[in-house]
Amino acid sequence: MTFGAFIKDIRIKKGLTLREFCRLTELDPSNWSKVERGLLSPPKSRAVLLHIARVLNFAENSEDWHAFFDFAAISFIPREILADNSIVEKLPVFFRTMRGEKPNRKELEDLIKLLKES
Repeated sequence: MTFGAFIKDIRIKKGLTLREFCRLTELDPSNWSKVERGLLSPPKSRAVLLHIARVLNFAENSEDWHAFFDFAAISFIPREILADNSIVEKLPVFFRTMRGEKPNRKELEDLIKLLKES
């Protein structure tokens, strides 16, 4: 799943049209439609992302909150890195670790091995 697909799914589940969502978030509907379709990258600004998360009523540190910010971050990782499935499958544990959540021993060992190989 991509950032755009994730947001579109949540937006629709919450009963928000694209125009209503954009009105609430103060975003341009034409550009936001491109974000949802993967034609434009998500906003880089933490302030804008926080505003969107609040409009969608994501509880801080909830699963949706972390998924939202993880998908935003993933969209800025170079495509050649994302083409390597062994790296992509480690991204969730990497992001959890960066947030201060402790990975289990195997996840940590796998992440360390991947970093040493890179």
